Amino acid sequence: MVLIPQLVLRGEIWRVITFIAIPPSLSLMWVFFTLYFYYMVGGALENEWGTVRFNVYYFLGILGTIAVSFIFGIPVTPIYINLSLFLAFARIYPNYELLIFFILPVKIKYLAMLEWAFIIFTILTGSMPSKLTAIVSILNYFIFFGGEILSGAKSNRQVHHNRQRFRADLPKDFTYHKCTVCGKTEKDDPKLEFRYCDQCEGDYEYCMEHVRNHEHIVKASNVIEFKNKQE
Repeated sequence: MVLIPQLVLRGEIWRVITFIAIPPSLSLMWVFFTLYFYYMVGGALENEWGTVRFNVYYFLGILGTIAVSFIFGIPVTPIYINLSLFLAFARIYPNYELLIFFILPVKIKYLAMLEWAFIIFTILTGSMPSKLTAIVSILNYFIFFGGEILSGAKSNRQVHHNRQRFRADLPKDFTYHKCTVCGKTEKDDPKLEFRYCDQCEGDYEYCMEHVRNHEHIVKASNVIEFKNKQE
């Protein structure tokens, strides 16, 4: 089943397809878990993108891996192709939770960080064939998400620039929070917390010492209306 270029050239053409189905382990339980997981990932991506787009994404990784195998004459496994599916799933559903050992809930975006670390480590320290195999198998990821990544980076830079400009234009004595009772601000104590009172009418803010220890502020018109109703 392994993709070995020399044997493919001798007529064993099926290896171009069968290498995709090679499991990462011979353990039956691990094989079952892996097949179920990638079936779930593939189904979710196909529902999100549609069959055509999903196939394009997957086969780009396959073709790139096959090309590296024939160029260098080395056998390859589908590990990086499957990783590209996993990374696409984590990009679209970053807060999806997996149960590690069926007990520990972990968001998939954190597992994706580990996978990126593994790929980067391979690219930096692996042999040239391993580096190229890792790179070409995730090219589809950057083809599909590259525009979104660049747009997000540009937007984040713009937000950061706007915040810096906004802060530079503020007067030196400006404060975001101020207690209505004692007048304390975040400059008096950076750890001081402030809350709004839901019984006061208006935007009156209080420190934690006075949020439950103050006279409620009510508009005069409401007081008059309340008294009229009592009369």
